[in-house]
Amino acid sequence: MELIVKDANFQAVGLLDQFESLIWTDRFSAYGDFEFYVKSLDYPDVLKTDYYLFLKESEHVMIVEDRSNDSDVEKGSYIKVTGRSLESILDRRVIWQQTILSGNLQNGIHQLLNDAIISPTDTTRKIPNFIFEASTDPLITNLTVNTQFTGDNLYTAIKQLCDNASIGFKITINSSNQFVFKLYAGTDRSYQQTTNPFVVFSPRFDNLITSNYVDSIKTLKTISLVGGEGEGSARKLLGVSISSGAGSGLSRREMFTDARDVSSTVSGSTLTTEQYNAQLTQRGQQDLAKNTATLSFEGTTDATNMYKYGTDFGMGDIIQVENEYGMRSRSRVTEMVNSQSTEGLSFLPTFTAI
Repeated sequence: MELIVKDANFQAVGLLDQFESLIWTDRFSAYGDFEFYVKSLDYPDVLKTDYYLFLKESEHVMIVEDRSNDSDVEKGSYIKVTGRSLESILDRRVIWQQTILSGNLQNGIHQLLNDAIISPTDTTRKIPNFIFEASTDPLITNLTVNTQFTGDNLYTAIKQLCDNASIGFKITINSSNQFVFKLYAGTDRSYQQTTNPFVVFSPRFDNLITSNYVDSIKTLKTISLVGGEGEGSARKLLGVSISSGAGSGLSRREMFTDARDVSSTVSGSTLTTEQYNAQLTQRGQQDLAKNTATLSFEGTTDATNMYKYGTDFGMGDIIQVENEYGMRSRSRVTEMVNSQSTEGLSFLPTFTAI
């Protein structure tokens, strides 16, 4: 693998192709990260913080955030470099004022980005060359939202909204060196559709080398008691359950969501009871989305066998996974790890059952 290094002005300053080890991780609805070790003498001047790294095998771009030097009498001197992908830019902003999102989800996220990054009132908050590219995918455009934020970290808020809607987000670099934010849902390549060619990972096809199947209900919650504004017996309380229902008896698993910060008064106007309940419902759903049952496949595949990542399937796509015990799962590609070491290249996707 080769890394192209560009400075803060996107001018190419170097090419890295000799590593002691390199781990590059892309994710569906979160920032990715990287870590690599190189000999100090190989690349003395091209590895600086805030520089950008490009990998041919990935559409994502990483930002150099940390550098450290390790010296050993026997092994010599090495540089360790780590950082995160462009999505981490969102972590540099908070939602500065009370903001209510109601209606189309994509428009709501666009509003958050406009207020904090693209065209903020305080021009010192603006990030130049940051644009929003609207998706035309009905899986995105048909989504709705009812929630509000004040002081929340922008990255955390957008990630919560996307996780709750089972969609991804990414920031890439276009040919004009602009930061391009976009929502995406992935392509269905499982057995439950007939439009796209199937993508199946299974020992039967010799393209699933190892697999790890996890099925856990330890963290599952089925209903949340959401507490809004007010005190004591006057506090607004609302029960919010998962889509399949709260259940009863032992199948009912309760939790509490503190939503005291969700206000019914916005800019001097008072929300209706229906509007306020919708805000509390969304907050409860967000908490429940963090406390689901775990059903996942993690698999190691042969990067050159049968399917090529980026061509036959990509990040966020829904594929079919099965192991040697007949366990099947319609799963989403939620993470992709490319690594290189003295032992060679490896290709490790994570498939999360849906």
